[in-house]
Amino acid sequence: MAKQAPLDLRDIEQFLYREARLIDERRFDEWLSLYTDDAIYWVPANRNDADPKREVSLIYDTRNRMAERVFRITSGLGHAQDPPSRTRHLISNVELLEGKKDEVTVSSYLALYELRRGKQNNFAARLEHRLRRVDGDWRIALRKVELLNNNEVIDNLTFIV
Repeated sequence: MAKQAPLDLRDIEQFLYREARLIDERRFDEWLSLYTDDAIYWVPANRNDADPKREVSLIYDTRNRMAERVFRITSGLGHAQDPPSRTRHLISNVELLEGKKDEVTVSSYLALYELRRGKQNNFAARLEHRLRRVDGDWRIALRKVELLNNNEVIDNLTFIV
């Protein structure tokens, strides 16, 4: 059995930065490959501690639903993304909340800029990632995006937040 490397926050930060870059570069197949088969991509509505099984969420996707979302974005069939949004995800304040041998929970902040049809939208959020080691590499089991304005009117969230 191979010896497990100790947790290194810099490695986790680099992983989060890579995820953000893949979204911004619209490399969605590579982005999807960062996720576990049982992953959840969740953007709560109205409050961050809502129960997604009992209350409405802005997004609550399984891995299969994430693949469908990527297909809609990239196929040209998703009219809400024609033309596609251009985004920049800025990740900061990365903090390890829980760490076990093969699974960690990480909090970070997100500043997201979206440009589409000459209009720029700015979003702020706290991210929570639950990362799991799969074959020695980190994979995302949960990505929770707590938008600062999740209880306000949001025009279009058809891009990857």
